[in-house]
Amino acid sequence: MGINWFAFIQVFAAALLGAATIVTFYALGLRMLVRSGHAPVVSPAEFTDAITVISEKELKRAAKQAAKAAKKSPLTEGQKRLALVGAYACFTVCALAVIAGILIIVIGH
Repeated sequence: MGINWFAFIQVFAAALLGAATIVTFYALGLRMLVRSGHAPVVSPAEFTDAITVISEKELKRAAKQAAKAAKKSPLTEGQKRLALVGAYACFTVCALAVIAGILIIVIGH
């Protein structure tokens, strides 16, 4: 039984490239989403017998700060709209990379 090292390197490189692409475009998309004035504020999760990450008071304060930051943005409405479209485009690239990986696994073998 022999190991095909070239195939191993190909799979390793593809996995590394795919992971880097997804992480990079997701981070860029989040950054553009915040710049467009749509900062994602996530409510705390309810866990059974566990501590919640943030309280309701902290959530309201974070939402208020996000709204205040959106009002103080130096970007024009057109620039904000362009940043929002760019954010959605980055998230679309992430989704397409995941779908392509799944299709390669399912169809390729």
